[in-house]
Amino acid sequence: MKKAICILLLFLNYSIKAQENNYLKLTLNHIALSVKDVDQTADFYKNVLGFQEITNKTKVEGIRWFSLGDGRELHLVSTVKETFVLNKAIHIAFTTSNFDAVISRLNQLKITYTSWTGELNKITIRADGIKQIYIPDPNGYWIEINSVGQE
Repeated sequence: MKKAICILLLFLNYSIKAQENNYLKLTLNHIALSVKDVDQTADFYKNVLGFQEITNKTKVEGIRWFSLGDGRELHLVSTVKETFVLNKAIHIAFTTSNFDAVISRLNQLKITYTSWTGELNKITIRADGIKQIYIPDPNGYWIEINSVGQE
């Protein structure tokens, strides 16, 4: 009986903590990137990664929006002129159910990709078997493409 009560108390404590941590119901809406040339960068996200451009509801010149699916968006902003420093730990990650097609497309476009350690045209394979590559966008932001979505 004591064991059952202890398990019940642990479960209730976990449930309460889970509710406390999730009560704000925050979900990702968009990612905004500061870019030097909004048109060049938009071309990359449209023609290399295949994202659909959507209406920039701010109506401010120098800003372009793209759909990432499921109501999530990417905003490219060229109106801020401060410099920024990037490294591979600062990246956006996308998953695909067809990793090999992505590699073929990048090869077709002659776009080099790297492993996490920087080896050109090499794929990182994580300990859990997930494949990853990294490509920079025209502004130096790193984009991870992984096979998490692959069946």
